Amino acid sequence: MGLSQVDIEKVKHLHTIDSAAQYLYSHFAECSKLEVALKYSIKAHQNQFRKSGEPYVIHPILVAAIVATITDDVSMSIAALLHDIVEDTEITIKEIIEVFGEDVAHLVEGLTKIDAIRDDELISSNSDEKLIVSALSFRKMLLASIKDVRVLVVKLCDRLHNMLTLDALPPHKQVRIAEETLVVYSPIAHRLGISFLKNILEDLSFSYLFKEEKHHIDNYLDTNYHAIEMKLEEFKNSIYKLLVQNGFCEDDFEIISRIKHRYSIYLKMQRKGVSIDEVLDLLAIRILTNDKVKCYTILGLIHLNFQPLSSRFKDYVAVPKDNGYQTIHTSVFYNTAIFEVQIRTRDMHKTAELGIAAHWKYKGGEDSIKLDWLNNLGYQNESIEDFYELIKNDLYSEDISVFSPTGQAFTLPRGAVVLDFAYAVHSEVGNKAVSALVNKTKASLLSELKNGDIVKIKTSDKIITRCSWLDAVMTSRARTNIRHNCSARVKDIDSKSAINIISTIMNLKHSRVEEWYQQSGYNKRSSVPSDLDHLKDIINKYIMDISKNNRFKRFLSRHRFKLKNYSSSGISIYSASSVGGAVFDYCCHPKTGDGIIGFLEKGKVHVHHKMCKKGNEKLSNGDKMVFVKWEKENIYNYHMIISLHSGKGTLAEFLNYLVKLNIDINSIELGKNKSESTRYCEIGFETKDADINKLRAKIEQKNKVIHFVRTDDVYR
Repeated sequence: MGLSQVDIEKVKHLHTIDSAAQYLYSHFAECSKLEVALKYSIKAHQNQFRKSGEPYVIHPILVAAIVATITDDVSMSIAALLHDIVEDTEITIKEIIEVFGEDVAHLVEGLTKIDAIRDDELISSNSDEKLIVSALSFRKMLLASIKDVRVLVVKLCDRLHNMLTLDALPPHKQVRIAEETLVVYSPIAHRLGISFLKNILEDLSFSYLFKEEKHHIDNYLDTNYHAIEMKLEEFKNSIYKLLVQNGFCEDDFEIISRIKHRYSIYLKMQRKGVSIDEVLDLLAIRILTNDKVKCYTILGLIHLNFQPLSSRFKDYVAVPKDNGYQTIHTSVFYNTAIFEVQIRTRDMHKTAELGIAAHWKYKGGEDSIKLDWLNNLGYQNESIEDFYELIKNDLYSEDISVFSPTGQAFTLPRGAVVLDFAYAVHSEVGNKAVSALVNKTKASLLSELKNGDIVKIKTSDKIITRCSWLDAVMTSRARTNIRHNCSARVKDIDSKSAINIISTIMNLKHSRVEEWYQQSGYNKRSSVPSDLDHLKDIINKYIMDISKNNRFKRFLSRHRFKLKNYSSSGISIYSASSVGGAVFDYCCHPKTGDGIIGFLEKGKVHVHHKMCKKGNEKLSNGDKMVFVKWEKENIYNYHMIISLHSGKGTLAEFLNYLVKLNIDINSIELGKNKSESTRYCEIGFETKDADINKLRAKIEQKNKVIHFVRTDDVYR
């Protein structure tokens, strides 16, 4: 099912026509059509050689073999064998129709068309221009022009073999092809649901584009290899025993362990602004079973026997993704580590790995499954992840006692980790904790503590922000401090962004804007990147202040500071200068709803995740910035119960207050017992406010809140 790591290594080391042909035939039963196509391709490409010196025909043979690992559609493998013939030889499409028929010729013509579009849309590899803009344009043209999705699948296999043999090219071409792969081909593989291709293409590109970061991740995984393998094996065994003890036969399920792939780890580090130690879903297992009902039985057993991180639960079995992907995702604690668990049937696994190709049956060139969703393959249209509010209720029934090295006792809830202890000692200790000794043995800050443990915390000189650890800690003190540190970091990013945005609009040096802020006394700097009205207000105040000085009258007469609104790729942009659209660099891939920042480069706005390391480097360098926000704002649903006085007009007064908070009420039910001085009132409502704590605090200024929860879930 797709290429394994062993297959990839094998493909990389096939350097003769005979060995490549033998590998191709290993994926097919005897097929006369394929033999004819192979001989035809060898003859057409004779005397042609690759940069490595190998006969060129080895490339199309191995592309055909890779296609064969995805689908048994012979036409696609034959098209792969012939995909460069029209462009590189004298053979025409008409001749291919005569020898191989309309279906193969149609595919070859589509593959030839891709090369023509690439020549038109993509900046030359010798150019110093940034590739991202032209690569996005190329992808858009590709998706608009190629009507038969099989052409895209063959092209993805072609690109995979190119990436496997990229070492033969000079460094500048390696970078260009890797960028093109990451921006154009990997997202297409993702949208087609061919996850094994997407992951391989991303990791291969990553190794050329971010060598230092790749080395860091590889070094961490290599150094911790045995510990990681032991943890995975131990967790697998515990799941195996659990299922067998609860009536599952060995044939009923299969457990596969995996480590998150490299580029995915890097993206998680970028989006969350964390180190690799803080990536919570680094370790994962996948459980395959025979039917959907067993998926839910397994989920129930896991949640009953391991503490789940409820905010990380997603059910794509009940509600599949557009491309047919179905899997239950959950994450659980086990022996001081967090494991991602994916549960799916064997058929779902085939669909997840091979995507749309898993169920193809061709009849007259028509696909046997619904492909309407392919019309929505545009950039940044990835499935939106559901964000869940962290669970606030402690579900533990008993406490444990742990001790400092001096013998001081600390009471913590069962399931607490070392970082909870650090915060229990003191907020500063928790904020600056870097490592720990538990019973004189080195332990992770996420190690679960047991009754009677003696814990020593080692700290650094500075506060360490751990935004992704909110789910991992158990105590409200730890969560409050982590949330506070993350807010402070975001505020710092927003303050720097404000200076960059205003200086770009006003065409002034940063130092002058900083000086004005200090002299004017305006201190709501961090509101500028998220509040358009506030930004406009600040610009007007700045103009009023400097217009009082005669020296700046000429400056004001030469510049216009009116913000114009531009819309591109789901992003709303406000800029005083002309903007030709928004693009998303491949370093962080912000998802709809994430915090974002936008940098103005040669008329294009380059959008980064607010926590992106590369984006923050540009921020610190003072690069030109504009105001950006997502066009579609998230709507969050809530349910609350309040205690309402029985006095006349109290309900109307309260509802009026909710309207002022921009709250839309969906349902309301008032308690019927009028003999009491107070009644309970249940209200269901929606709002754009995602911060449940701030929202509750505002509501409690008017009435006592008895119950308050987010009701968004995976079925929304």
